[in-house]
Amino acid sequence: MRKTLTALLIAATLPTVALAASPASTDAMPPKGAMMEGHGHGYRYGGGHGMMRDLDLTREQRQQMGKLMGEGMKSRHEITERYMQKLPEADRKAMADELKASREKTQKDIRALLTPEQQKKYDELQKKREQRKAEWAEFQEWKAQKDAKGN
Repeated sequence: MRKTLTALLIAATLPTVALAASPASTDAMPPKGAMMEGHGHGYRYGGGHGMMRDLDLTREQRQQMGKLMGEGMKSRHEITERYMQKLPEADRKAMADELKASREKTQKDIRALLTPEQQKKYDELQKKREQRKAEWAEFQEWKAQKDAKGN
Protein backbone atom coordinates (compact mmCIF):
# COMPACT_ATOMS: atom_id res chain seq x y z
CA MET A 1 0.00 0.00 0.00
CA ARG A 2 2.83 2.36 0.85
CA LYS A 3 4.54 1.90 -2.53
CA THR A 4 1.23 2.25 -4.33
CA LEU A 5 0.37 5.46 -2.51
CA THR A 6 3.83 6.90 -3.15
CA ALA A 7 3.63 6.02 -6.85
CA LEU A 8 0.15 7.49 -7.05
CA LEU A 9 1.24 10.70 -5.39
CA ILE A 10 4.14 11.08 -7.78
CA ALA A 11 2.01 10.24 -10.81
CA ALA A 12 -0.78 12.54 -9.70
CA THR A 13 1.30 15.55 -8.77
CA LEU A 14 2.26 16.84 -12.21
CA PRO A 15 -1.10 16.58 -13.98
CA THR A 16 -2.96 17.71 -10.89
CA VAL A 17 -0.87 20.83 -10.57
CA ALA A 18 -1.08 21.45 -14.29
CA LEU A 19 -4.83 21.01 -14.27
CA ALA A 20 -5.40 23.14 -11.22
CA ALA A 21 -5.78 26.16 -13.44
CA SER A 22 -7.44 24.46 -16.38
CA PRO A 23 -10.84 22.88 -16.90
CA ALA A 24 -11.17 19.17 -16.28
CA SER A 25 -12.75 18.47 -19.64
CA THR A 26 -11.91 19.69 -23.12
CA ASP A 27 -15.58 19.21 -24.01
CA ALA A 28 -16.52 22.15 -21.81
CA MET A 29 -13.70 24.58 -22.51
CA PRO A 30 -14.17 28.25 -21.69
CA PRO A 31 -14.39 30.77 -24.52
CA LYS A 32 -11.20 31.05 -26.55
CA GLY A 33 -10.44 34.56 -25.33
CA ALA A 34 -10.38 33.43 -21.70
CA MET A 35 -7.73 30.82 -22.41
CA MET A 36 -5.65 32.96 -24.76
CA GLU A 37 -5.20 35.95 -22.47
CA GLY A 38 -1.53 36.56 -21.79
CA HIS A 39 0.58 33.79 -23.25
CA GLY A 40 -1.62 31.56 -25.37
CA HIS A 41 -0.99 28.20 -26.94
CA GLY A 42 1.35 29.63 -29.58
CA TYR A 43 3.68 30.80 -26.86
CA ARG A 44 3.67 27.53 -24.95
CA TYR A 45 3.72 25.15 -27.90
CA GLY A 46 6.13 26.67 -30.30
CA GLY A 47 6.64 30.39 -30.25
CA GLY A 48 8.09 31.02 -26.84
CA HIS A 49 10.88 28.97 -25.41
CA GLY A 50 12.51 25.59 -24.94
CA MET A 51 12.44 22.59 -27.21
CA MET A 52 9.35 23.66 -29.14
CA ARG A 53 10.97 26.93 -30.21
CA ASP A 54 14.07 25.12 -31.39
CA LEU A 55 11.98 22.83 -33.59
CA ASP A 56 10.72 25.83 -35.60
CA LEU A 57 7.21 24.40 -35.89
CA THR A 58 4.68 25.66 -38.39
CA ARG A 59 1.40 27.07 -37.14
CA GLU A 60 -0.37 23.85 -38.10
CA GLN A 61 2.24 21.77 -36.26
CA ARG A 62 1.87 23.97 -33.16
CA GLN A 63 -1.89 23.52 -33.27
CA GLN A 64 -1.57 19.75 -33.64
CA MET A 65 1.06 19.68 -30.88
CA GLY A 66 -1.25 21.64 -28.61
CA LYS A 67 -4.09 19.24 -29.35
CA LEU A 68 -1.91 16.20 -28.64
CA MET A 69 -0.56 17.71 -25.42
CA GLY A 70 -4.09 18.58 -24.31
CA GLU A 71 -5.32 15.05 -25.03
CA GLY A 72 -2.36 13.61 -23.14
CA MET A 73 -3.08 15.87 -20.17
CA LYS A 74 -6.73 14.86 -20.20
CA SER A 75 -5.78 11.18 -20.34
CA ARG A 76 -3.35 11.52 -17.42
CA HIS A 77 -6.01 13.39 -15.46
CA GLU A 78 -8.57 10.62 -16.07
CA ILE A 79 -6.09 7.94 -14.99
CA THR A 80 -5.20 9.92 -11.88
CA GLU A 81 -8.85 10.42 -11.00
CA ARG A 82 -9.58 6.72 -11.45
CA TYR A 83 -6.88 5.82 -8.91
CA MET A 84 -7.79 8.72 -6.63
CA GLN A 85 -11.29 7.30 -6.26
CA LYS A 86 -9.77 4.11 -4.84
CA LEU A 87 -8.02 5.97 -2.03
CA PRO A 88 -9.65 6.50 1.35
CA GLU A 89 -11.10 9.97 1.85
CA ALA A 90 -8.43 10.87 4.43
CA ASP A 91 -5.64 10.09 1.93
CA ARG A 92 -7.36 12.09 -0.82
CA LYS A 93 -7.72 15.09 1.49
CA ALA A 94 -4.11 14.79 2.65
CA MET A 95 -2.94 14.66 -0.97
CA ALA A 96 -5.04 17.67 -1.93
CA ASP A 97 -3.71 19.63 1.05
CA GLU A 98 -0.12 18.72 0.21
CA LEU A 99 -0.59 19.72 -3.43
CA LYS A 100 -2.12 23.03 -2.37
CA ALA A 101 0.77 23.72 0.01
CA SER A 102 3.28 22.86 -2.71
CA ARG A 103 1.54 25.16 -5.21
CA GLU A 104 1.45 28.02 -2.67
CA LYS A 105 5.14 27.55 -1.84
CA THR A 106 6.07 27.61 -5.53
CA GLN A 107 4.05 30.80 -6.07
CA LYS A 108 5.70 32.39 -3.03
CA ASP A 109 9.18 31.40 -4.29
CA ILE A 110 8.41 32.74 -7.78
CA ARG A 111 7.17 36.01 -6.31
CA ALA A 112 10.36 36.35 -4.24
CA LEU A 113 12.44 36.28 -7.44
CA LEU A 114 10.60 39.27 -8.90
CA THR A 115 11.29 42.96 -8.60
CA PRO A 116 8.69 45.07 -6.75
CA GLU A 117 7.16 46.17 -10.08
CA GLN A 118 7.03 42.59 -11.31
CA GLN A 119 5.50 41.49 -8.01
CA LYS A 120 2.71 44.01 -8.43
CA LYS A 121 1.99 42.75 -11.96
CA TYR A 122 2.27 39.13 -10.78
CA ASP A 123 -0.26 39.80 -8.00
CA GLU A 124 -2.64 41.39 -10.52
CA LEU A 125 -2.31 38.40 -12.83
CA GLN A 126 -2.90 35.99 -9.95
CA LYS A 127 -6.00 37.95 -8.95
CA LYS A 128 -7.34 37.82 -12.52
CA ARG A 129 -6.61 34.09 -12.66
CA GLU A 130 -8.55 33.51 -9.45
CA GLN A 131 -11.47 35.54 -10.80
CA ARG A 132 -11.53 33.52 -14.03
CA LYS A 133 -11.31 30.31 -12.01
CA ALA A 134 -14.27 31.38 -9.86
CA GLU A 135 -16.27 32.38 -12.95
CA TRP A 136 -15.50 29.05 -14.58
CA ALA A 137 -16.60 27.14 -11.46
CA GLU A 138 -19.81 29.18 -11.37
CA PHE A 139 -20.43 28.41 -15.05
CA GLN A 140 -19.82 24.68 -14.50
CA GLU A 141 -22.27 24.71 -11.58
CA TRP A 142 -24.87 26.49 -13.70
CA LYS A 143 -24.30 24.04 -16.55
CA ALA A 144 -24.68 21.04 -14.22
CA GLN A 145 -27.95 22.46 -12.87
CA LYS A 146 -29.19 23.09 -16.40
CA ASP A 147 -28.27 19.55 -17.47
CA ALA A 148 -29.94 18.08 -14.38
CA LYS A 149 -33.18 19.92 -15.18
CA GLY A 150 -33.04 18.79 -18.81
CA ASN A 151 -32.74 15.07 -17.93
